[in-house]
Amino acid sequence: MPEGITLRHYGPDDFDWLVDLHGRLYAEAEGFDDTFAPLVATILRDFEAGHDPICERGWVATSDGARLGSIFCVRLDDRTAKLRLFLLSPEARGIGVGRQMLNTCMGFARKRGYAKMQLWTHESHQVACALYQANGWKCSSSKSVHSFGVDLVEQAWEVTF
Repeated sequence: MPEGITLRHYGPDDFDWLVDLHGRLYAEAEGFDDTFAPLVATILRDFEAGHDPICERGWVATSDGARLGSIFCVRLDDRTAKLRLFLLSPEARGIGVGRQMLNTCMGFARKRGYAKMQLWTHESHQVACALYQANGWKCSSSKSVHSFGVDLVEQAWEVTF
C-alpha cells in the first residue's frame, strides 16, 4: 500500500459517504443520472443486512482519516465471488492504491476458497479495465445498453484462481 494509506473494513458509518461518492463521481465523469446512487444504497443495505463476514468483506481505503475509496468481495455461490463497488476518489488514483485494493480483495477471495471472481463494469472505465486485465481478468461479455440516463457498453469480467 502506498505510504500513509491504509485499508480498513467497511462499516455502517461509511454508508452515506460511499453512496454520495458514487453518485457524485459517476455524475461528473460519466453523466449518470440520479438513479445510480440509489442502486449503490441498495447494494450496501443488502450487504449490511446479510453478508457473511467469513466469506464476504468490504474495505475502505483511508489516508489520515480521510476516506479515499472502496472495494467489496461478496458471495455469488460456493465457488464464485463478485467484486463490487470498486471506486477511488480522484486524488487517490494513479499511485497504486487501486492495485493494492484489488490485490487485497482477490487475495481474500482466494483464501476463502473461491475458484473464481466476477465483476460488472463499463467499457468507459479504461483504467480499471486495464488493471483487471493486468491481474488476469478476462472480459467475458460486452453489450450496449442505456442505463443511468446514458448510453453505455456494459461488460462482465471474470478471473479464475
